Amino acid sequence: MTDDVAHLMLEHLKHIRATTDAMALDIIDIKSRLSGLELQVGQVQVSPAGQSQRIDRLEERIARIERRLDLVEA
Repeated sequence: MTDDVAHLMLEHLKHIRATTDAMALDIIDIKSRLSGLELQVGQVQVSPAGQSQRIDRLEERIARIERRLDLVEA
């Protein structure tokens, strides 16, 4: 009985983690699209939009580095 409960909880946790990972990918996609919109709308303000896009890319790279070094919990 205890093994069944543990297995069920593990399956739920796996599903939650998969959902969270999918949401993280969606957020990355949304940030990328938002950066694109900023570039289109902000033709007058090209510099801040370009900086925002660079910062978004740096944040993604830092997050990837932190995950590889196990500095943050996934």
